[in-house]
Amino acid sequence: MRLGDAERDALLGQLSRHAAEGRLDVDELERRVEAVACAQTREDAAAVLADLPPLPAPARASRRWRGRGHGEAETAAPDWHPTSERFRDPRTGRVMRVWVDAAGGRHYVADDAS
Repeated sequence: MRLGDAERDALLGQLSRHAAEGRLDVDELERRVEAVACAQTREDAAAVLADLPPLPAPARASRRWRGRGHGEAETAAPDWHPTSERFRDPRTGRVMRVWVDAAGGRHYVADDAS
């Protein structure tokens, strides 16, 4: 699946966090940033971070509640994996697919957007 700008930005943010936590030196950070910038697919971009440990889940305050219901994300992040779970959001009536990240966090994306 093609990599979108928001997904690319999220991955670059993850690389920044790994560097801030001392897992990447400047040269390695620059190499990985370039690889994410050149990646065309979610899979290619996710491979750049595959050998790094999962980052802690974001604080609850950063969840996207802004009236969309169930903390819905616009699209799945490159490192999320789909589950077979789907449900109808009672507030919006949309069918949601459940995705999980490496840390076990659950995310919800409208099934028509996955």
